[in-house]
Amino acid sequence: MLKRLFDISLSGFGLILSSPLWATIAIAIKIEDGGPIFYGQPRVGKDCKEFRSVKFRSMVPDSDAKWGVVTAKERDPRITRVGRILRSTAMDELPQLWNIFCGDMSFVGPRPEWSELVKKFRVDIPGFDRRHAVTPGLTGIAQIYGHSELPRRQKLRYDLIYIKKQTFWLDLRLVFVSFLVTFTGKWEDRSAKLPRLLGGRRAARKRIAPVAKHACEAPVARS
Repeated sequence: MLKRLFDISLSGFGLILSSPLWATIAIAIKIEDGGPIFYGQPRVGKDCKEFRSVKFRSMVPDSDAKWGVVTAKERDPRITRVGRILRSTAMDELPQLWNIFCGDMSFVGPRPEWSELVKKFRVDIPGFDRRHAVTPGLTGIAQIYGHSELPRRQKLRYDLIYIKKQTFWLDLRLVFVSFLVTFTGKWEDRSAKLPRLLGGRRAARKRIAPVAKHACEAPVARS
């Protein structure tokens, strides 16, 4: 109940506060290539129920049709100039505040995966659906301690750690660190975000070590 109240309050406040940004981002996207402003995908949420996730478009129009179901890579040619700014600051995720407000998502939890990719992961990674025991999130342990190209097995381990250890205070800490990553524009870094943010690499290793240890030990069945 406390988590849901927090999600409704913060997402509602965020939608109001960010409304001027929506117009600015929409104009920038249209000026660059004239394509659609928003990009929607069917995602898998809690209890494996699908919902439609909406983001500001950060890639060229019809990228899925041209390149297929492929996750973004470093220097990905599909990403537009405006898109690179949006992705580095997570501003492309702003429309998902509505998903949070409606209850499809939470601020913290396993990131919701595209339904087409979930079909593949279910075959490649037995037990993958265990991550769908909770409401998916805008941010999480895997996003902060890992990076976008982390193998899905490793991401699943991080997700299972969160499901096992989740508390409201853990959510607050992860939200706080996520704001720091946004303000420094480090979301697209292909390395852990914490070393750059919280006292240098040596201090960050001490913070990351317990999480990494649990991630390595989390029981994920191998195919």
